[in-house]
Amino acid sequence: MKTEERGDPVRTPEEPAGPDEPVGRRRDLAAAAAGVLLVVVAVVVGRAIQDANGSLQVHWPPLLASWDPHVGPGTPAAVAVAVAVLAYGPGLAARTPWRRLLLSAWAAALAWIFSLALIDGWDRGVARRLTTKHEYLRVIDRFADIPAALRGFTDHIVIGPPGNWPAHVAGHPPGATLTFVGLDRIGLGGGAWAGVWCVVLGGSGVVAVLVALRALADERLARRAAPFLVLAPFAVWTGTSADGYFAGVAAWSVALLALAATGTARRPAAAALGSGLLFGVTCYLSYGLTLVAVILLAVLVLARSARPVPPFLLGALVVPVAFTVAGFDWWEGYHLLVERYYQGAGGVRPYAYWVWGNLACATLAAGLATVAGLRRAATRAPGALRALGPGRGTATATAEQCAALLVLAALLALALADLSGMSKAETERIWQPFVLWLLPAAALLPGRGTRGWLAGQAAVALLINHLLWTGW
Repeated sequence: MKTEERGDPVRTPEEPAGPDEPVGRRRDLAAAAAGVLLVVVAVVVGRAIQDANGSLQVHWPPLLASWDPHVGPGTPAAVAVAVAVLAYGPGLAARTPWRRLLLSAWAAALAWIFSLALIDGWDRGVARRLTTKHEYLRVIDRFADIPAALRGFTDHIVIGPPGNWPAHVAGHPPGATLTFVGLDRIGLGGGAWAGVWCVVLGGSGVVAVLVALRALADERLARRAAPFLVLAPFAVWTGTSADGYFAGVAAWSVALLALAATGTARRPAAAALGSGLLFGVTCYLSYGLTLVAVILLAVLVLARSARPVPPFLLGALVVPVAFTVAGFDWWEGYHLLVERYYQGAGGVRPYAYWVWGNLACATLAAGLATVAGLRRAATRAPGALRALGPGRGTATATAEQCAALLVLAALLALALADLSGMSKAETERIWQPFVLWLLPAAALLPGRGTRGWLAGQAAVALLINHLLWTGW
């Protein structure tokens, strides 16, 4: 795969439109319009179902939200961040030295996430988000004896036995809860520190995606993706939910494997080991994130290398072995979670609606620019598969083809999660680790329309956060 000179600014002047480009742009707009139509249908049909029998278990389908038009202290900051990225983001992304770009993208992403969260105010938007009755911080005192808590963790998953865990604790392996127990033990207890932890780690996922894109595709394309990663609509749910933290950990697992597989890292074996270790952590943060393996496999295919597999597998064993020795059985926990899921809202919410309503949630979380970019990714996929197929010798896919396959791998992981029936509703929050990898699809769109698409991305986030109370 062709890459630019490492660390040097890459200038990306506007490319003249080819003879087929007007047709491509019309098709992009048609794809975006289809995304809007999907959301509208999900709202109308969902409202009818919810009003009829309440089975969707959400107040503003397809989102878990309530109608609540409001402004707050974060409103001016959120608008300012959006305007600044629109005005200067593409240009700065093209010419800023690479390492400075990574830090700048992380800082801008944090500014965007925090400003959106502060539309609801510090207390309501950040400090209390992880302290509600369903959240992890409600059980910190039950982990005074961590080994005993791990040995008895599965005893409290299903509803019925005394002291069953709150919904989010029961719905995840104990790695998620132990994170917040650890923060509490080092003096960073309470909802504010937990919220900041999730936002900072979640925002770092932007850097991880840029690192992976540069390694697997090229620097020019990574730079084009940067503003879209910063102004992600799903930042509404990154601030503040633990799923943003999960997304950051999973993203760095993918990025380290990309560095190892392409030989970009100074110590590829160490990078692969670190990737495996983080993948193990990911699987003990959320059961559903085992599907990140689909994206990791795509990285190996794009790099055409199996060399990182042994150190990756070695690293991936560390966390499962540690938890198993400590007394927690992942498989038992998962099967009990399925039982718990159908005891609650999962047993009421209709699969027939949510199997496509979830995709409307994903459309809102990813934004219309991503939907249009996915159309372009789909058109490049056949050529990419031919280039990477057996018998092609040293032939390689183009940067755009590599990016296309990477985002389509994330789309496949998302589709598998959807079809499983274990993600009925709330996917605007739960699917952040997958949606993060869909956003680079927007870099495949023509450069002339970048600011227009970015404006659309920002508008989705601002409208959702100002018109709805999302509860996350």
